[in-house]
Amino acid sequence: MHDVIIVGAGPVGLFMGALLLRQGLDVSILEQRGTRGEQSRAIGIHPPALAVLDTVEAASTLADQGIRIAHGTAYSRGRKVAGLDFSGTSSAFPFILSVPQAITGQVLEDTVRTLDPDALCRGVEVLDVFDDGGSVLVRAARCRTEVLELTARLVIAADGARSRIRSQLGQQEKVRHYPDCYIMGDFGDNTPNGHDAVLFLEPQGIVECFPLPGGIRRWVVRLGEPCTEPTAQLLAQLVRVRTATHLDVESNSMLSAFEVRSRLARRTIHGRVALLGDAAHEISPIGGQGMNLGWLDAAALAPIVGRALAGEPVGRELQDYEQSRYRAALRAVRQAGLNMVLGRPLPPQLLAARNRMFGRGIAMPAVADLVARRFTMH
Repeated sequence: MHDVIIVGAGPVGLFMGALLLRQGLDVSILEQRGTRGEQSRAIGIHPPALAVLDTVEAASTLADQGIRIAHGTAYSRGRKVAGLDFSGTSSAFPFILSVPQAITGQVLEDTVRTLDPDALCRGVEVLDVFDDGGSVLVRAARCRTEVLELTARLVIAADGARSRIRSQLGQQEKVRHYPDCYIMGDFGDNTPNGHDAVLFLEPQGIVECFPLPGGIRRWVVRLGEPCTEPTAQLLAQLVRVRTATHLDVESNSMLSAFEVRSRLARRTIHGRVALLGDAAHEISPIGGQGMNLGWLDAAALAPIVGRALAGEPVGRELQDYEQSRYRAALRAVRQAGLNMVLGRPLPPQLLAARNRMFGRGIAMPAVADLVARRFTMH
């Protein structure tokens, strides 16, 4: 009988495991993948998330291995539209941290193993969970052959956007599909932008780029239709046409194409089973909020879990948690929606007029501070 079984060893599941292990709880983290993934889709860590990662002593390690982005600049048709300073949004972490997800996962996995070398179990696929009101039975398969039956006082499902446990619970979801699709990839950084994030607001659609450690820059380009066969050559061509920047195709180290949707679970607490991270709310990747939102949810839920397992009444706290985190997810969805609107194609004259308004607004300190805080999830 474990205190808590966490399903999924992504960054959110690992962080939740570390929080609960630091409370002295018996935690088992079950992950169906036999090895940690090396591809890095999520790279941005915002100041509020760094603050909660600091509670498990992971923030400084990550900051030492990442790029600290304190400024962003927007261009359009070769001219500067506006600049944004993130350094005033947080005294402890005056930057957005850009770090590959593979590094983030490794740091959090190391944190968990330091707290309990046996907490993380790889190669274990959870098939079903059964909540009998007093405990939860978890049926799983090890290496796809050996069937296991485990019990826990609570189960936390951090098993991603395609959560099997969420589907099993059969609860209502708020799903929205967007008319936005993108191609992104990592290339050697041959730009003069240093550690700045850069947006190119172009008539054909936005181009974004962000620095990564090791002299790499991530490029994200909005497309007019979904891309089924992304190539480094295609991405480089789009960047060249829209921004006049030439990428070294041979330096490409990651490539992906994706469409956008949001999915919000109406409820995240189901008796002794809780949904967390993308299993609870899937957010558009544009703006880099999804992983951060999961960490903030975990930081809010972990102390309630500790009190519940200590026998304290937490029914009201769980209701407040569920409502407040749903509102936070809605804010993240709206912010991501605004980010995507900013990047959609516009006729040149209309784009120029919008850019002038945007530039004038950002030139006002109060507006610039508000926008910077919204972009950094404050």
